[in-house]
Amino acid sequence: MELKRLKFIDKSFVFVLLLLIVFGLLILSSASYSISSDHFYYVKKQVLSITLGLIALFFVMRYDYASLRQYNWFLYGFSIFLLILVRLIGEEIRGTTGWISLGPLPAVQPAEFTKILLIVSFASFLNDRKGELDTLKQMLPCFLYMGVPFILIMLQPDLGTALVYIAITVVMMLSAGANPKILGGLIGGALLIAAALLFLHFRFELPLPMKDYQLKRLLVFLNPYNDGQGGRGAGWNTIQSLIAIGSGGILGKGLFQGTQVQLNFLPEHHTDFIYAVIGEELGFVGGTMVIILFGILILRAVKIAYHCKEFYGTLIVLGITAMWLFHVFESIGMSIGIMPITGIPLPYLSYGGSSMLANLVAAGLVLSVNIRGKQIVF
Repeated sequence: MELKRLKFIDKSFVFVLLLLIVFGLLILSSASYSISSDHFYYVKKQVLSITLGLIALFFVMRYDYASLRQYNWFLYGFSIFLLILVRLIGEEIRGTTGWISLGPLPAVQPAEFTKILLIVSFASFLNDRKGELDTLKQMLPCFLYMGVPFILIMLQPDLGTALVYIAITVVMMLSAGANPKILGGLIGGALLIAAALLFLHFRFELPLPMKDYQLKRLLVFLNPYNDGQGGRGAGWNTIQSLIAIGSGGILGKGLFQGTQVQLNFLPEHHTDFIYAVIGEELGFVGGTMVIILFGILILRAVKIAYHCKEFYGTLIVLGITAMWLFHVFESIGMSIGIMPITGIPLPYLSYGGSSMLANLVAAGLVLSVNIRGKQIVF
């Protein structure tokens, strides 16, 4: 039976996914070459994460996603437990308490996995409310459901992941039939409130649950040289990223030849700013190719969601698609100076074990829906 189902697997999705992984290792080998005495230290660690992730993808793909519905509240509760645990025993890295140390093993970032857990559990929650989200009162349980993990993430504070939660919530609710006018009005109101809070913070020192330098990143991308230090403060990352991408031209300087990257002018170039490495060393052509690959991956996922016979499966895939789309848009956007710096990785390309594992599990869920979502005639 499994072999018959495998003939329905979306080969284009699998091919593009593998292509992104291989390309990610190639660009990571250059991006991390100059930041460790062992030039391929990060590449070797990423290969291990990919290996574990592909094993996880295979098992998740073979597992019937529909049976996850019975564990809805357990998955939700476990995600809340992980977010509380990281608040209690988490390790602070770059101003965010989002990692749990495992001794000699690499630190784990629970927020990467809670995205997947919440997508699966929220899909079941919405599936039971399909067509019953016309009023604010009907939507309120959904906001409360996703609001708890959102608040816990903001307390870390991890604005990037919090914004991903919002994107997932909005897309999945719209897919479940939520009133777009009410949802749009709420989003607009939330943006106005956020803008007002930022104004009050910088003008009257209103306390907010984020560090000052993190808040400055939300605005400094508009003019990175206006950071109070002539571009050497909060605007530095954006400026160096723009220099790297701009100097790459059409074809780039070549792998291992980027000056901003290899001389370490560009911060976090193996993680947050991996797209800037692509822009400098592979140029406009390389950067465009990456966008096209992500576009194909996301469109194939949307097609899988569209052809799924069970609405629960459709919601899972659309939630994962929303997660990928926001990550790609925000990660590339902050590299080219059109989005604030939030520090979220570019899926399958940025270095990070937790991110790679979570994204490969997500791909496994998409493929599980893919091979079981169609009616099979024996």
